Amino acid sequence: MNHATHPAETLPRPDILSRANFELVVRRIADDIAFGTDDSLFVGSGLEYAQSRPYEPGDPVRQIDWKLSARMPVAYVKQHETLKRVAMYLIVDTSASMSVSSTTLSKHGLAVWAAAAIGLVGLRRLSPVSVLSAGTRHQHSRSDGNPSLSPDDLWRDLEPLRAHDVDEETELGERLTALSARLTRRSLLFVFSDLHDPEALTVLRRLGHQHDVVVLHLQDPSETGALRAGYFRGSEAESGQAFLAGGQQRWRTTCTLARDMAGADVSYLKLVTNGPLLSPLRQFLLTRAVRMRGQR
Repeated sequence: MNHATHPAETLPRPDILSRANFELVVRRIADDIAFGTDDSLFVGSGLEYAQSRPYEPGDPVRQIDWKLSARMPVAYVKQHETLKRVAMYLIVDTSASMSVSSTTLSKHGLAVWAAAAIGLVGLRRLSPVSVLSAGTRHQHSRSDGNPSLSPDDLWRDLEPLRAHDVDEETELGERLTALSARLTRRSLLFVFSDLHDPEALTVLRRLGHQHDVVVLHLQDPSETGALRAGYFRGSEAESGQAFLAGGQQRWRTTCTLARDMAGADVSYLKLVTNGPLLSPLRQFLLTRAVRMRGQR
């Protein structure tokens, strides 16, 4: 698949494909996204720090706790807990605004493709995965919704999300709040949304201090001022609230969102439905991997 090709030119709507063809496209996207990415991005921070103890002959030098040793009369080494698999949660916004589109590929379709590919890469890195809907439809196709290492569970979770619903309301903030309440360990959260739910931004900022959170902000060209139209009247897809806007108007300030997310330790990437998918997403994941290694 050509890295420079736009998704609208290569990716069909997920719901028009058979399950076999859907899985085939997902695997191709996953292969492309995963090329060159660091394994640690998907399995977490590796060995977790537990405590430090006095240095003993034979201890590896690389385990020395240099900061503590500098304050003590003897050297100390770090002790770590056993490797833990970090669970991945893919939260896909399936609300009505995600299916409103001025391009061939909608925000909903882009969210499903990206979530499916990242979920498959996570499974290949032995991270258990769970897919959640952030709309009013049923949250899980499986009864428990717990993260799983089974590819079949991933496909079952994704299947009900492939079709869009123009009447579905957003519950992104509520779903994130409910997920936060039941997470007992640090987890990796990927959020795929157009961020039309104001409540979600507050919850995301809080989650960023507790978990490893990644936000893929999906936009249609009509939301970025790319349509070059005059003034028009419209209504919000989920609430029905009327508004007056212009073709050059930017509905949301990307710089402001990116700055707010960075301040909360949330990784942020904007993807536009008529723009490239694979190259920016792969570069984004590579950059995150480098940053995570630098924080260890």
